[in-house]
Amino acid sequence: MKKLFTSLFLIGLLFGIQLCANAVNNVLPRYINYRNIYSLGVYEVNDKVTLYKEPNETSDIVMTYIIGKNGIFPENTKEEDLFAVFIPRKELALMTVMDETEEWVQVIYDNKSGAMAWIKKDDPYKFMTWIHFYNMYGRKYGLYMLQDAPEFINTIKSAAKEDSQSIGTLNHPEKINLNVISGNWALVSVKDLDRTPKTGFIRWRADTGVRYFFPDIK
Repeated sequence: MKKLFTSLFLIGLLFGIQLCANAVNNVLPRYINYRNIYSLGVYEVNDKVTLYKEPNETSDIVMTYIIGKNGIFPENTKEEDLFAVFIPRKELALMTVMDETEEWVQVIYDNKSGAMAWIKKDDPYKFMTWIHFYNMYGRKYGLYMLQDAPEFINTIKSAAKEDSQSIGTLNHPEKINLNVISGNWALVSVKDLDRTPKTGFIRWRADTGVRYFFPDIK
């Protein structure tokens, strides 16, 4: 009886550990975000994030988040509401930046409501503009297309402008390799289902700031 109880306890413990592990989910955008199109980029946060109402340490504290192995405190916080990108195994947590000063960044801490607060920078290099972010992570991992992207962005152009010649289309590409960002255009190399390599420019971002592609961080 004692052995049975011990076995059941171990099974329950392992199951609980697995639930805790599953509670910390990866966050990457899957659909176009039409709300925060005027954002500047992203800021990489540590495992403890203090949010201030104003860019001043004497200002009211909005909230303090703690990122742990078993989830985020406060416990009712959802990763997808807080972060633009969150990949625990890479210790990568990025928040969307709406404004910046020399010492502070204004971030969105609730993606549903668009609520914003300020974080004091602990390292100026943790702030990345969108172009910097795409050039760093997109060139390393490639890009993926957001699921509700309009059909016209499948067109591959010969140059980084609308009236340039169309040289192909994205047709369920196995991988979109990013070579370089040029304004709102990206020079990419792809291999589609037909196994034909294609190189040219695609619209990764609209003039309004709406993004159609995102770095495929794995």
